[in-house]
Amino acid sequence: MTTISVGQSWMWAAFIGFVLAMLALDLFVFGGRKAHRVSVREALAWVIAWTSLALVFSVLLWWYLRSMFGAEVAQRTTLEFLTGYLIEQSLSIDNMFVFVMIFGYFAVPPELQRRVLLYGVLGAIIMRAGMIFAGVWLVQEFAWLLYVFGAFLLITGFKMLIFANQQPELEKNPLLRWLRSHLRITDGFHGERFFVRQNGLRWATPLFPVLVLIEASDLVFAVDSIPAIFAVTTDPFIVFTSNIFAIMGMRALYFLLADMAYRFHLLKYGLAIVLVFIGGKMLVAPWWHMPIQWSLTTVGGIILISVLLSLTLTKSKTRVTGEQ
Repeated sequence: MTTISVGQSWMWAAFIGFVLAMLALDLFVFGGRKAHRVSVREALAWVIAWTSLALVFSVLLWWYLRSMFGAEVAQRTTLEFLTGYLIEQSLSIDNMFVFVMIFGYFAVPPELQRRVLLYGVLGAIIMRAGMIFAGVWLVQEFAWLLYVFGAFLLITGFKMLIFANQQPELEKNPLLRWLRSHLRITDGFHGERFFVRQNGLRWATPLFPVLVLIEASDLVFAVDSIPAIFAVTTDPFIVFTSNIFAIMGMRALYFLLADMAYRFHLLKYGLAIVLVFIGGKMLVAPWWHMPIQWSLTTVGGIILISVLLSLTLTKSKTRVTGEQ
């Protein structure tokens, strides 16, 4: 378990500058200011781009650490980053199902979803950064919290296994009920605007409660995902960079998979098993430390098997239904 950060001040500055530059390009150059429906081709290009950037980052990280600290530190830290990235990317897929439900409930047109998720990413980065630094400080000050996190992930994983098929009822969501009782909300959308003025009064459009629910869902999922990466490393630079790469790629992944989310119906079970595995790994750490290569292989294998089973069973069900 890493206890000393490999991230130098210039590395933090360079990475944050890179993230801000990419967000600016998305907002001002690549159509972020223009409402449009994200095509499968565009979404796939961004998924490939962000995955490639994460892999390039891991190579650069390995090269730098190898020259500064030797091959052993470079290999271990790079594997920690890749494992953390895979865990965060996998758990963010569960958040994608919630996005599908929220957009469907409010009947948000596809061309308006991009801007909402862009602001959602900005909010998620700020929230994750605060939670990561708070979590790292707490773990370093109170090492026993790792076992609390492990027990929490174990319980959460079993709950996900039990209630994987249950869909939350947004109509009963206390946050949505509070927003509806305290805000004037227009009946229809007004382009990409979150607020408009009508008859001299300020009204929220339906996009605003959508954005609030998107941010709230990410906060809930962060409570699971951030403790999960502490099973891999407590290095704040590795935790932060792996989280941010996963968050930045989550929006593109949503647009790529949203229309066929139903085909990944077993993925929630796979994610639940991942949480149980990570929680168990944290609880047995005092007696047995699993090599990082095993963790990476196990998490990747669980996700791959759940995806393949989902696609296979969905195809079989579709074929049977079509024949009938």
